[in-house]
Amino acid sequence: MEKQNGQMDAPHPGTNLPSGHPPEYPSAAFQVITGFETNNKYEIKNSFGQRIYFAAEDTDFCTRNCCGASRPFTIRILDNMGQEVITLERPLRCGSCCCPCCLQEIEIHAPPGVPVGYVNQTWHPCLPKFTIQNERREDVLKITGPCLVCSCCADVDFEIKSLDEENVVGKISKQWTGLVREAFTDTDNFGIQFPLDLDVKMKAVMLGACFLIDFMFFEKSGNNE
Repeated sequence: MEKQNGQMDAPHPGTNLPSGHPPEYPSAAFQVITGFETNNKYEIKNSFGQRIYFAAEDTDFCTRNCCGASRPFTIRILDNMGQEVITLERPLRCGSCCCPCCLQEIEIHAPPGVPVGYVNQTWHPCLPKFTIQNERREDVLKITGPCLVCSCCADVDFEIKSLDEENVVGKISKQWTGLVREAFTDTDNFGIQFPLDLDVKMKAVMLGACFLIDFMFFEKSGNNE
């Protein structure tokens, strides 16, 4: 995933999804290309570097400036025909791990209006931790990040783990893009890897987890805030 400044490229003919069906993703990995100017805009590419979706944040000026990186948002993900296939909804929640009663979450709809899963922050004094849930709010997977979330000269990996946290089954990575790009631009790159046999709905939820992690840990100040 790559976050971009400026306007998104115009849609071009590509894969279109039937109405009422969740999107099918590449089997091995995403590259999600993520920038920040007004509303965030994104390109989502497959593991071959081909753009398969765009995403755009839908929030108003006051929300962005008053709430900053903790703001509630709607992100609409469109296929290359311009059809909205996934909607991400993040409500306003506490941004501090010192307040375990109102932690971050995001709800994923695919297609829009049909909930397929949730990502909930799990309270921990040191580590970024999240629980992946299905549409019935049953726990499915866990995500654990490093104690120090700092993308200095190396990728930052958030491991996707089995429910008992014994096995690592994938990861969401904030990718290091070089000193100049990291310091002087608002563009971030993320990669998502998951099991080949992961349910397609859970793949959509993993995409939502990537957006939540971006906002919580890597959203830059001084742009819209």
